[in-house]
Amino acid sequence: MSDSITNDELKQNITNYTIIDVREIDEVENGTIENSQNMPLGLLIRNVKQGKISAQQDKKFCTFCASGYRGNIAADELNKAGFTAVNLEGGFMAWRN
Repeated sequence: MSDSITNDELKQNITNYTIIDVREIDEVENGTIENSQNMPLGLLIRNVKQGKISAQQDKKFCTFCASGYRGNIAADELNKAGFTAVNLEGGFMAWRN
């Protein structure tokens, strides 16, 4: 299980993170976090395993989904591959509230 960050902590430190929205494209139509990159969970896992984001190894990532479950999986996969990643606690639902 990956470390989590609250929405308040993220808002205070947002410039320190590359934010990855791991929701599916149709979910993003309901809104997203400004300046986040959409990379659905399956694609993120493939990109990590294929080394397609290795050039970003020096960045800190914050992943999120709708409620936190998929975001946690994404952060865990990134961390296992040597990245530094946290999951947004409560996902996009917590961010909007």
